[in-house]
Amino acid sequence: MTTALLIIDVQQALCAGEYQCFEIDRVISTINDLSRRAREAGVPVVLIQHEEKDGPFVRDAEGWQLAEGLLISPTDLRVNKTTGDSFYQTDLGKLLPSEDFERLVICGLQTDYCVNATVRRAHELGYDVVVAQDAHSTVDNGMMTAEDIIAEHNKDFAALTSSVARTDVKPAATIQFK
Repeated sequence: MTTALLIIDVQQALCAGEYQCFEIDRVISTINDLSRRAREAGVPVVLIQHEEKDGPFVRDAEGWQLAEGLLISPTDLRVNKTTGDSFYQTDLGKLLPSEDFERLVICGLQTDYCVNATVRRAHELGYDVVVAQDAHSTVDNGMMTAEDIIAEHNKDFAALTSSVARTDVKPAATIQFK
């Protein structure tokens, strides 16, 4: 089974200041361990960056940059997106065609926006998905704490199963790449 690791929107604007996600230092450390193990196993790592015309995600602006603590490699693949769904109007599907890649490990920011949209779209496209339950994060939304949002989404992700694809939710340390 061919696997790829998607790291979604771990960008400066979500790692500091007003939009800093819950437990961001721990989440980045967990993502770094996951990506290190993926690279060692020869699994492609895809860095996905959100961009907008205005605000903190303008291409090349400080907030658009990948997080300072995120470990990257020159071999990592890059995808830029303009919506929550990392597949919508991007090259992601061409980089990871479902006939060659059967399984996607997904982590990143924000749980209830881009991670959610990408997990659901990957599932709909027929990829088996593994969500790293402790390697995604978000912010409080006024109704729920970030911690509760993350827990609720992990529960919802685990329920995504169909006749063509499955979704598992596992601690990052238990995800195997080979």
